[in-house]
Amino acid sequence: MTDTLPPGDLGQTLPDGLWLTVGCAFGLETSQAVEAILQVAPVAEPGVQLAHERWETNAAHHGYVDGYGNRCERFTLPAGTSQVNYSAEVLVAQPVDIADYGLRETAVAELPDAALSFVLPSRFCLPDELGTEAWERFGDLEPGWARVQAVVDFVHHHLEWLAGSSNPWTTAADAFRSGQGVCRDYAHLAISFCRALNIPARYVFGYIPTIGVPPPAEAMDFAAWFEVFLDGAWHTFDARNNTPRVGRVVVGRGRDAVDVALITSFGALTLTDFTVVAEPTFGLAGGG
Repeated sequence: MTDTLPPGDLGQTLPDGLWLTVGCAFGLETSQAVEAILQVAPVAEPGVQLAHERWETNAAHHGYVDGYGNRCERFTLPAGTSQVNYSAEVLVAQPVDIADYGLRETAVAELPDAALSFVLPSRFCLPDELGTEAWERFGDLEPGWARVQAVVDFVHHHLEWLAGSSNPWTTAADAFRSGQGVCRDYAHLAISFCRALNIPARYVFGYIPTIGVPPPAEAMDFAAWFEVFLDGAWHTFDARNNTPRVGRVVVGRGRDAVDVALITSFGALTLTDFTVVAEPTFGLAGGG
């Protein structure tokens, strides 16, 4: 296995999957001791194997799993400066995004109970406010994968990616009206349209390496995309990139960005430094 895949080779991953190194580093500063929750560790799920996971920090911390199955790390940050580093090697068994245009939508009467909350409005996803727009644009399309893809295509072209164009309080409706946003806004808007059409959709947050695509102009960062419930299972869609990607590693899932915040602090906390890593791990093919 080589340490990268050239453009055009998205389908040429090896049968034993893809090893990735993922992680991040935070510089943090506070005037008094603060409790904080970080969500940066990959979720434990079928098809994902973690190896050599480690935290490096001077702060006391412990892990727990939230109500959505996301791994959270709870910190007691002392007054002054703290450094928090996280890294892991991850084997992704099926690293390539797959499209299946034959999948159908599931009628609301047939949805499992657990999926119903992902049809309802949430803090940033507003199917009630955007419902008329959704039905006018997508209501006459054939239900199924193709209709969700039409939502993705519209959001991808409607929004202009612009750093700093939104803030922590920007909703899907705000982004729709402004025509600008960052990856979380693309996900929130697409989710809102899907929910308005009675298609369960949930927010996803994690790492995406730049494999098989030109590097982005912006620095490596965490990414947001979404999943839709079709034909009895959840499937990946990405309105920001709108192209198959290799090596997605999920950190968290929820109704919207509220449920998978990168840092939640219970007190004033300043981020002084921040880096993210997501890249193929050279020399770990075949089992690490």
